[in-house]
Amino acid sequence: QVQLVESGGGLVQPGGSLTLSCAASGAIARTLDMAWFRQAPGKERELVASIARSDNTNYADSVKGRFFISRDNAKNAVYLQMNSLKPDDTAVYYCYAFILGTNYWGQGTQVTVSS
Repeated sequence: QVQLVESGGGLVQPGGSLTLSCAASGAIARTLDMAWFRQAPGKERELVASIARSDNTNYADSVKGRFFISRDNAKNAVYLQMNSLKPDDTAVYYCYAFILGTNYWGQGTQVTVSS
């Protein structure tokens, strides 16, 4: 059983930065395909960024050049560095992992971008 615990959300002003962390247990992070999704009120959950076991990364067009996903194998964690934040980035951010045909989700962390 894989468990994912997010942290690092909060309130930030437009143009600011935040780093989200996702700690994985029950599996080694480097063996997982992992990603960050987000869901804003009234909208569907959408993929923000992903990092494969090969460390290949992929980003939604809306965050390219502003968000960066990375993995720390020693800490069994994945991070999402978010820069130049906009009010449209306001959402609950979820950590996601896929292994052996099973999807795993974290509980989510709220990110609010507002002045």
